[in-house]
Amino acid sequence: MKLLVVNVLPENNEEALRAVEELKKSASEMKLINAYEKKISPCVGCNLCWLKTPGICSIKDDYEEIMKGFLEYDKVIFLTGTALNFVDHRMKNLIDRIMPLVTMHIRIVDGECRHVPRYDREYRFGIMYSGAADRDYLEEWLNRVMINISGKSLGVYPIENVKEAVSCIL
Repeated sequence: MKLLVVNVLPENNEEALRAVEELKKSASEMKLINAYEKKISPCVGCNLCWLKTPGICSIKDDYEEIMKGFLEYDKVIFLTGTALNFVDHRMKNLIDRIMPLVTMHIRIVDGECRHVPRYDREYRFGIMYSGAADRDYLEEWLNRVMINISGKSLGVYPIENVKEAVSCIL
């Protein structure tokens, strides 16, 4: 199992370092991307990734490495901070930028609208968060994000419960 860990916390964050070590023990192959200091702009909603340059975001910043990782690895775990009981702005930017993974076309699945996937694969994303958050709300949010991109949620876990997270995720 190939695992991509996207650390949206500062590189020297002790909880993140512990989580990375635990994840490393369980993955056959793991890549770590420290995204905290990277320049990752928010999505501007231009739709060029759907219309003009299919599958390629028009914003040229440090996000491309992460996007490629979504396609190359079996599972993706985000280590993130929180704000106002939700993921922080850095993590929200990462999720908002996943739209090149799907097309602008919509299909009805189980009575709900879904984007048609651009690639023949099932994405698997999970979140480990540091700070105060409404875990149930984050679980529901991640589930809805994953359903919309034909993926599967690996769950949402407080980062201090890293052993529980690793046993459920991997």
